[in-house]
Amino acid sequence: MKQKTGFLVCLFILLGVSLAFAQTFGVKKRAPRPHEYGNVVINNFAEKNNIAPVVFKHWLHRSKYTCRLCHVDIGFAMEAGGTGIREADIRNGLYCGSCHNGKEVFAPEQKDLFGNVTKNCDRCHSYGKKVKFKNDFYKFVKGFPRSRFGNRIDWLKAEQEGLIKLNDYLEGVTIKRKPLRIPQETELRAKETGMPDIVFSHKQHAVWSGCELCHPEIFGVKKGATKYSMQEIFAGKYCGACHGKVAFPNTDCRLCHTKDVY
Repeated sequence: MKQKTGFLVCLFILLGVSLAFAQTFGVKKRAPRPHEYGNVVINNFAEKNNIAPVVFKHWLHRSKYTCRLCHVDIGFAMEAGGTGIREADIRNGLYCGSCHNGKEVFAPEQKDLFGNVTKNCDRCHSYGKKVKFKNDFYKFVKGFPRSRFGNRIDWLKAEQEGLIKLNDYLEGVTIKRKPLRIPQETELRAKETGMPDIVFSHKQHAVWSGCELCHPEIFGVKKGATKYSMQEIFAGKYCGACHGKVAFPNTDCRLCHTKDVY
């Protein structure tokens, strides 16, 4: 009996130590599959109303529209579930309904010439369901330039090569305006000794984000005014608002730290 009790005590101690180490050093998670990277599950109200949550595929939308159009003009928050979208919003032409209206892209419900109604609920409310989608990720990106992490696609190069064409204007939503002057590349000094400095390209970012997606809420307007660390970026702030969620993850250091150290 004493031996059994001693064994159980040792087992609990080992479990406690294992948990302590896990909490101290963290756990390496499985990297998402290329077609999963950037997907967002929206479940503010779905399951409460006995409907499957929405699986929003960033890869599909970013291949057609700029980030600026969705997060500035249409007004989506840059945090999963942060917008609080309701079905009534969509039917009133807000958020998803800005495009999903039967004109730009499919609507929640569509009528054919004979008055037959087709419901498209499963095309968005697909979490946990086996839905056959029109656009298969691997077929869609076949022949696209590759990258190391995330979707494993170099979206920037794909846009530059004309493989995707981004829409930055939506009638009735976007206000026509003169383009702003794009600042030159900015060098940001790395804080770690031996780490290459960052060469930040406003031009490349502006293609997708414009200026107002980043300024002034995420970054201040004045150069050097916003102070941040890699730890904060890994926590999803500043550059991490996009990188590590939708844009390429922070594990590919040399995509940002590009200036050689001499």
